[in-house]
Order: sequence, then structure tokens, then C-alpha cells
Amino acid sequence: MPVLAPIGRVFLAFLEATGRFGLFTGTALSHCLRPPFFPRAILHQMVEIGYYSLPVVGLTAIFTGMVLALQSYTGFARFNAESQIAAVVVLSVTRELAPVLAGLMVAGRIGAAMSAEIGTMRVTEQIDALSTLSTNPFKYLIAPRLIAGITMLPLLVFVADIIGIFGGYLISVYKLDFNPASYLKLTFEHLENIDVVSGLVKAAVFGFIVALMGCYHGYHSKGGAQGVGQATTNAVVSASILIFASNYVLTALFFGT
Repeated sequence: MPVLAPIGRVFLAFLEATGRFGLFTGTALSHCLRPPFFPRAILHQMVEIGYYSLPVVGLTAIFTGMVLALQSYTGFARFNAESQIAAVVVLSVTRELAPVLAGLMVAGRIGAAMSAEIGTMRVTEQIDALSTLSTNPFKYLIAPRLIAGITMLPLLVFVADIIGIFGGYLISVYKLDFNPASYLKLTFEHLENIDVVSGLVKAAVFGFIVALMGCYHGYHSKGGAQGVGQATTNAVVSASILIFASNYVLTALFFGT
């Protein structure tokens, strides 16, 4: 029994954490779908997640597209297949790189901020004060962030698709001496609706994950400033891991054979 007791404690703690997370997710989703809503809080979170994240997502996208074009040229030149660079850039950006990198950037910026803000409200008893004033914390704090994350990240990824493809175009035309008309023609020939749609669906899922992790770890933080810092770290790390895991699942659903 002394040998099995630590294993049992870890297993029970895992079940407890899983149940707490499942209940939190279900409650948060139910409040996202049922009135009353707080339009001003939702709009504020949309601006925070969407507008203020646009510069970092745009810079990430354009440099990703530029590097992808350079690296593709280096590899394809060995096989005289330089004409496939446009296809590689447009498919890689729209299917994988734009949604994943945008999700990670938003997780680092917004997920940490959400966790720190809600965690500070938890340790300073502001969330308890909301409940005392008959304001549901899930309605006022959690639901607006989830709604904003689900709606704004696809818009960010759509912009990142355009900027990333444009970055590949710049390098291919002005550095690798591609013909502009031919490059654009190849780009549109290889681009299909499912490529863009799959990336936008991934972005919505990633936005939900980022907002959920930030809210969950902040809401359950404890222990003062040290606990808030730990919750912030956990929010970013867990969101990043779940983004990669869900990206594989969604890719298998969309393109798996």
C-alpha cells in the first residue's frame, strides 16, 4: 500500500482536475449561449483580442511567408521544381502556419493577460464582490472573452493568410526573379476553398482554447501574486499544447485519408 498510495493520489488529483475543468467549460459555454449578454464587455474584448493583436500577427505572417519562400526555393532548386514554390507557400500558410502561429501569438499575448487579470480579481476578492452584487462572474468575465476569442481569431487568421502569401510573393518576385503574373496565376490555381475554410475553423477552435485556458487558470488561481504568476504561466503553456494537439485532430478530420 505505501507504494500504491502516491499513484492513487496522483490519479485522484487528475480526475478532480479533469472534472473541475469539464464543469468550468460546460458552464462557460452555457453562459455564452444564454442571455443576458454584455455587449460593451464583448466589444471591449474583441478590440483587445483582434485589433491590438493585429500588428504582432501581421509581422509573424509576413516573415513566415518570406522565409517559407526562401527555404522552398533552396530545396526545390535541387530538383528543378521552382515552380512549386507558390503552391507550397499558399497551402502551408492557409492550412497550417497562419492559424497555428496566430494562435500561439495570441496565446502569449492575450491568454497571459486574461489569466493575470482574472487571477488578480480572484486573489483580491473582486470576483466574490461581483457575486455579492448579483452579477454572475461567468456572464461578465468569462463569456465575453470566449465569444471574442471565437469570433476574432478567424478574422486575424484571414488577414494573416493575405499577409503571409504577400510575403512569399515579395521574396519570389523581387529576390528570386519570378514573373509576377505567373506567380499569382500559380497561387490561385493551387488555392481551394477548403484550404482557407479549414484554417478559419482551426482559428475559431484555437481562439476558444486560448480564451478558455486564460479564464480557467485565472479563475482558479490562489496564493497571492505568486499564484497569479503561476496561473499565467499555466495558461500560456496549456493553451500552446492544446493548440498543437487540436491542430493534429482537425487536420486529420479535414485532410485525413
